[in-house]
Amino acid sequence: MSVGLIGLLDDIAAIAKVAAASLDDVASQAAKAGAKAAGVVIDDAAVTPNYVIGFASKRELPIVGKIAVGSLRNKLLILLPVALLLGYFLPTAVTPLLMLGGAFLCYEGTEKVLEAVMPHHAHHHEAQLQPIALNARSVEDEKVASAIKTDFILSAEIMAITLAALPAGSIWMQALVLALVGFGITVGVYGVVALIVKADDAGVALARYDGASVIGAAIRSLGRALVRGMPTFLAVLSTIGTAAMIWVGGGIILHGIEKYGPPVVGRTVHAATEAAAHALPSIAGVIEWSVEAAISGVLGLLVGALALPAVQYGLSPAWKRLRRSRDRAS
Repeated sequence: MSVGLIGLLDDIAAIAKVAAASLDDVASQAAKAGAKAAGVVIDDAAVTPNYVIGFASKRELPIVGKIAVGSLRNKLLILLPVALLLGYFLPTAVTPLLMLGGAFLCYEGTEKVLEAVMPHHAHHHEAQLQPIALNARSVEDEKVASAIKTDFILSAEIMAITLAALPAGSIWMQALVLALVGFGITVGVYGVVALIVKADDAGVALARYDGASVIGAAIRSLGRALVRGMPTFLAVLSTIGTAAMIWVGGGIILHGIEKYGPPVVGRTVHAATEAAAHALPSIAGVIEWSVEAAISGVLGLLVGALALPAVQYGLSPAWKRLRRSRDRAS
């Protein structure tokens, strides 16, 4: 019996080691895949604070919380199973769907550029798409819905990059890695967003510190600097977020064109980045990235400029007619 018990314990220990190795493998794969999606993660963190600006301080964290919950729902309940199913049954459909999402990001970003450059035209465009909200609650709901909608596209890109970075293997292992990356990125991004949007309140609290020492004076100075600096920081972050939507959207479309379009597109982009890198070899990597990002941004603006009238005069009227038909039928 003692020999049998020792054998059983050895078997349990072996199973535990295999399980621990599997968990280590999941964590390692999640870390590597998450690192490859870092660019989109940064874009996500830059975009989200735009949706909180203008609300009362007490509503900032609840709004961030709603967007975070929506983002987690996007990743775990919708995108994770869809990514696994598409990757298994229809892998060729992933890139075209991502290109559609990229076009949406270009549209959103270009719409914000239009609002900054020609606010009257932007307000007219928005009025054609949806009724103007009449109370603060509906404005908040619209902002949250818009943020979750944008997050869906960024989350889809994150999950697609993660899936592409994973080695072939068990679908359950891939599901665990995708879930771990999705959860970790959501917590990280919206934790940072919460800190950003509450930094001015922290500054006010620090500025009111009543200590009489040198340290107390330094704390008050830090608080005042935070309060004065946050509006500028948020404005800069808003600009970065808009640029990020256009750049990421254009980059998704550019990679799709390189994959499915004429080979000359990919060769031209590669030649441009190489030529720029040769001009400044000491910072070749940075130059290559910058040139490709600039090309993606220009393409994103062009796609967004085409999408604005297409949505206003095509998709939006068609959607309104469909809703009216549905309402009459019901």
